[in-house]
Amino acid sequence: MYLPPHDPHVDDPMRFKPLFRIHLMERKCATVECMYGHKGPHNGHIQIVKKDEFSTKCNQTDHHRMSGGRQEEFRTWLREEWGRTLEDIFHEHMQELILMKFIYTSQYDNCLTYRRIYLPPSSPDDLIQPGLFKGTYGSHGLEIVMLSFHGKKAKGTKITGDPNIPAGQQTVEIDLAHPLQLPDIENLRDFSELSRIVLEVQEQVRREEQEREQRQEGEEHSQQAASQPASPLGGGGGGEGAEGEETAAGAEGTTQDKAPASQPFVLPMGVISRNEDYPRTCRICFYGTGLIAGHGFTSPERTPGVFVLFDDDRFGFIWLELKSFSLYSRIKVSFQNAQAPSREAFDEMLKNIQSLAT
Repeated sequence: MYLPPHDPHVDDPMRFKPLFRIHLMERKCATVECMYGHKGPHNGHIQIVKKDEFSTKCNQTDHHRMSGGRQEEFRTWLREEWGRTLEDIFHEHMQELILMKFIYTSQYDNCLTYRRIYLPPSSPDDLIQPGLFKGTYGSHGLEIVMLSFHGKKAKGTKITGDPNIPAGQQTVEIDLAHPLQLPDIENLRDFSELSRIVLEVQEQVRREEQEREQRQEGEEHSQQAASQPASPLGGGGGGEGAEGEETAAGAEGTTQDKAPASQPFVLPMGVISRNEDYPRTCRICFYGTGLIAGHGFTSPERTPGVFVLFDDDRFGFIWLELKSFSLYSRIKVSFQNAQAPSREAFDEMLKNIQSLAT
């Protein structure tokens, strides 16, 4: 199991914890040992369910229990997972969220299902190299997010989840066709000024989507009309096609324009950040949306925000509605045989993990 570093140190390396091991014997026999708990290896079982999926089961769950009962187990888990004691955490809401996470994860410590995850494919046009990132999520601590590029969009998909947004959901979506011009450093400190800029772009995006829908409806009507006998003077389709290509090329240009020079960056007053050690310069910013929800993934909604690219290995996201900032740092672990065989296989995997979450 790969665990993120202790909150909020996103730049620290991942931690590693073995969960099971297999001893391959002669004559195609094997023994399985569960490594969970603090009493050493004990008897376990592995079952291959289907392609790219298998399950592990512990046959001696008493090895997972501690003599001090659930209270000792919780304190040990808290020390390992968060690197602190409950007394160190003064925020009542944070205590509640941590307790919820412990109850949920400890329910499934004896039987786990594993599904293959592909790393996102990359192309020369990508803003940065796609991959896995550690990110700060307020009272939820550090979570793992996969950044992938899809034409004019970039997506951040949760690989680990929390009581509000489960793993598999798209935590942030970045609109690469809408870069943001930040105000100068003094005006950037004013949250209302940043909010005004972002909401103007949100309204522009909404109008463009409306126009696109109307255009699609018009094209459908045109196609229906085209199914009738063609006029001998027809031929406007060629002109429309050329115009479409030109528009696409123009839009392509906007995503290619990557700001070469860095600009000063500071969080606006009132925006909360778990990690104050964020970079003070950035390369470029884009309009984006972030997914928020109540406990148990109730009433999910996409809200406006700002994607901030700091460098090749770090980016941030300002959640406008929450007045909160998440800082993401690249995971530099080298995973073997994790490349997707094709773009289609990767897209299919993304759809599958999202359907599991819902």
